[in-house]
Amino acid sequence: MNKPILYGVGVAVIGVAAGAVIASHYAGANSPQYADVVNVQPITQDYTVPQQQCRDIQVTHQRPASDSHQLIGTGLGAVVGGLLGHAVGGGRGKTLTTVAGAVGGGYAGHQIEKSQQRNDVYTTTEHQCRTLREHKQRVVAYNVQYRWNGQVQQVRMDQDPGTRIEVKDGMPVLPITTVQTTPQGNAQ
Repeated sequence: MNKPILYGVGVAVIGVAAGAVIASHYAGANSPQYADVVNVQPITQDYTVPQQQCRDIQVTHQRPASDSHQLIGTGLGAVVGGLLGHAVGGGRGKTLTTVAGAVGGGYAGHQIEKSQQRNDVYTTTEHQCRTLREHKQRVVAYNVQYRWNGQVQQVRMDQDPGTRIEVKDGMPVLPITTVQTTPQGNAQ
């Protein structure tokens, strides 16, 4: 065989081998590297959610009295009592029984009208509502400990990474998202 051809083939083989070594080196440098996750602690935040609770209830009302001092009942009772006392009594005692009947009848009429007014009620249905606050808790981030090159390091992430995280140049590769620290609704 011709020496120049042999040299050419040798140089070509060496070039291909060198190219493969260099390519594998750069390919390894660009391939993802992973660190083992050793601990994940969720970070939670408490918040409240207002909830309106409504129901229909029966409400009893007392009708307003047209005679708030019970004068009609007192007057009618006094007249009836006086007439009864006058009919019962005789002689000089007639005046005394008439007065006593009028006083007793007046008192009784007053009490009867007062009792009737107290029992004169009506019922309505009212819709009543009140606001309750339900306490809730949500996870807003995670403190993640991972082992890289024999050392445990920590990073805060917005999601649980699982059992491993990608590392580039010794730093974890974090997804580009924001960590929401205030939940929707009313925060405490």
